[in-house]
Amino acid sequence: MNILVIGEAQHYAAFLKKGGLSGHRVQQVTTAERIGTLEDYGLVIDLDFDEHTERARIYAKYPQVPVLAAIVRTSLADVMNNYAFEQGFNLVGCNWLPGFVAMPVTEVSVMEEEQKPMLAQIMKELGWEYEIVEDRVGLVTPRVVCMIINEAYMAAEDGTASREDINIAMRLGTNYPKGPFEWCNEIGVRQVYSVLDAVYKATGNERYKISALLAQEAGMNMTAV
Repeated sequence: MNILVIGEAQHYAAFLKKGGLSGHRVQQVTTAERIGTLEDYGLVIDLDFDEHTERARIYAKYPQVPVLAAIVRTSLADVMNNYAFEQGFNLVGCNWLPGFVAMPVTEVSVMEEEQKPMLAQIMKELGWEYEIVEDRVGLVTPRVVCMIINEAYMAAEDGTASREDINIAMRLGTNYPKGPFEWCNEIGVRQVYSVLDAVYKATGNERYKISALLAQEAGMNMTAV
């Protein structure tokens, strides 16, 4: 399969740890603007679609080319509403966030039932396990992990415990593979902020209201939350 991967070098390097690309022809570019046409590709993997949803206009021109797109801070439904896909919808939402991209099971969302056979075939060819979840902002794992990180920041902000103690308590007390601040370091505090901000705006649920300390470390003004 001829595969185009779009993403910055560091993100792409983390993605390669997932495996599954051997035996396929893979081209990596940092931006979609550097490609002329998608006609020669059997698959596009867009690692940073969340930051460049305008690429949907490009993908809409090639409905025959499936796109595994990083869609966590928005939803497929929102993309569909903002960019009309009159020729057919070819996007599959994926959790390509740093810290999650190489996980053994890829979390995905689909817009239409007709996409499922195509998705199953792609995943079989790549040798990837996957789990289809509901199409909603934050998917499942990112919103849960980011919420836990946010609560850890609130505990640290209140002086309840040190960051290291919180990490140890979560690893030993809940058997999590990582403490919340360790997760945050892998994902990136600005990414965590962006996910929480998107989920809070989509749901209005107070559990996603961002800790002032987290916002400060992300370099954000809390008045914007």
